[in-house]
Amino acid sequence: MTQDELKSLVGQAALKYVVAGEIVGVGTGSTVNKFIDALASIKGDIRGAVSSSEASTERLKALGIPVFDANEVERLAVYIDGADEIDHQGHMVKGGGAALTREKIVAALAARFVCIADESKLVQTLGVFPLPVEVIPMATAAIVRRFKAIGGDAVVRLKDGQPLVTDNGQHIVDVRGLQIANPVKFESEVSQWPGVVTVGVFAFQKAQVCLLGTANGVQTLTFDAP
Repeated sequence: MTQDELKSLVGQAALKYVVAGEIVGVGTGSTVNKFIDALASIKGDIRGAVSSSEASTERLKALGIPVFDANEVERLAVYIDGADEIDHQGHMVKGGGAALTREKIVAALAARFVCIADESKLVQTLGVFPLPVEVIPMATAAIVRRFKAIGGDAVVRLKDGQPLVTDNGQHIVDVRGLQIANPVKFESEVSQWPGVVTVGVFAFQKAQVCLLGTANGVQTLTFDAP
């Protein structure tokens, strides 16, 4: 199966985790787009969605799914999103789509995080995929230096030759060369650096379930709660 077909497979499989009559948390990215398309088939069974990006919001609304602001809900039964990497404990690296801050906010509202991904995203140790970090622009150079001091090669993500601007008006620094053996400690420490808005390690908002698209179908991985 192609990677696109695997994404469709897990997007469809995620429907069984959607709770009827509830508002569902919806992430961002190409795999999530497949889930949003599948969600449209049961839109009459849910109240709507809380979205982690402008792009997902537009797609949801175009399919007739009501979108709520995160401030309008106290809790979500489930948040469904992809990952750039996921390890065997459910810790993830996210932010390839530049929506990591809003993704972390929506994930924190949810009782359960269901990750949908293809099997190429499963790793032993986080750090293969460049780590996205959303930063306040005036702190970019300082953040780059701090990563260099711990062995990381950090560069500002560009779009059309200029620094990419997130939905929150900030920049993204992508960091290569890291091996994140202790995701909880790493997320906690980097989150304290002045100028860091959000680090793309999801350890405190880790997945409880991962639906992994494989050549043999969907493999379900389950993890302990954070």
